[in-house]
Amino acid sequence: EDGARAALTFFDLQQQANRLANSLTAAGVARGDRVALILPQRPETIVAHLAAYQLGAITVPLSFLFGPEALEYRLQNSAAKVAFVDPQSLPNLAPVRDRCAALTLVVGVAGAGGPGVEPWESLQAASRHFTRIETRATDPAILIYTSGTTGPPKGALMPQQCLIGPILFPVYRLL
Repeated sequence: EDGARAALTFFDLQQQANRLANSLTAAGVARGDRVALILPQRPETIVAHLAAYQLGAITVPLSFLFGPEALEYRLQNSAAKVAFVDPQSLPNLAPVRDRCAALTLVVGVAGAGGPGVEPWESLQAASRHFTRIETRATDPAILIYTSGTTGPPKGALMPQQCLIGPILFPVYRLL
């Protein structure tokens, strides 16, 4: 193999998102729960977004470059129930994880692992069939934080209708 990334189709994305949505549902994630994505742009990032939206959950994209204090503030403020991490972001989450009371599940991608970290691969063992939650265009979908340059970062809750551009553009870049 020459190291080239295997082609990822929209069908593949949907199957992975369905499996993940089933696993998240089994873990108790439901409509309105916050799902933090502390990941760079990679296939798992878009799959996690899609799975969360199918559940009616709200994604909280956070920079994988944030240090422990920045992560702690945003995870506590958003009451994130789940956090997806990679090998770069996990060390910054580890020291503050116990102070994030709502955080019940940490999922490791790209080999991120350790005590209390559920491997991505184990969440892909669920059924590839999932019936998505019906949502309206005005239902919440994503919680984006300001930079916090003039005070504490503030969360801006965006509705489903704001997703088309920000979600589809990274998908095309990954394919």
